[in-house]
Amino acid sequence: MDKEQLYAENLFDYSKTIARSLFESVKFPWEALSKIKEFVIELGKTLDPNVYEEKGNNIWIAKSATVFPSAYLNGPLIICDDAEVRHCAFIRGSAIVGKGAVVGNSTELKNSILFDGVQVPHYNYIGDSILGYKSHTGAGTITSNLKSDKSLVTVLKDGEMIETGIKKFGAMLGDYVEVGCNSVLNPGSVIGRNTNIYPLSFVRGYIPENSIYKRLGEIADKI
Repeated sequence: MDKEQLYAENLFDYSKTIARSLFESVKFPWEALSKIKEFVIELGKTLDPNVYEEKGNNIWIAKSATVFPSAYLNGPLIICDDAEVRHCAFIRGSAIVGKGAVVGNSTELKNSILFDGVQVPHYNYIGDSILGYKSHTGAGTITSNLKSDKSLVTVLKDGEMIETGIKKFGAMLGDYVEVGCNSVLNPGSVIGRNTNIYPLSFVRGYIPENSIYKRLGEIADKI
């Protein structure tokens, strides 16, 4: 089985995130999840105080970012230039919100990295996940990050299970992925670059790049 499609370098453009060095240190993207907290703390200490303000314990917010007063922010957290954190967003910590990214109304974010230009704008749960450059989740999209039996998460690819060795793992969205409204990305979902997911989808395992996911078992190539 070819696992190269699952490599972080084949999902993400590292130049589109402040966390480039983190991704250069791993092969599979989910290997970065356990490193996010310490990475954010150490990176935050090096940020230019002319660009970022430290607000609270291990929270760094770019001066050009917009954070609504009703948003809840918990560290460690970095909010990058021109990002927007909207009304009643709930950021639980161990997170990076990339340049120009949007965390929207009543969206919950924890132990996740949003690359530059990502939009999670309406009633989303993004947990233990990584969203690539300019990826977007429609209203109500959920990254389910814990299996019901609490066992370790696997990634289904080509009919085989790839062991990840971790208990909490939501979704890896490659660059330019579009997820339709009210979709559920089950634990261990990995979606290749430039792929579209239909609304109301139930997604599991690896979805190839440059494709359209219509429903379980029905995936079309983009023309």
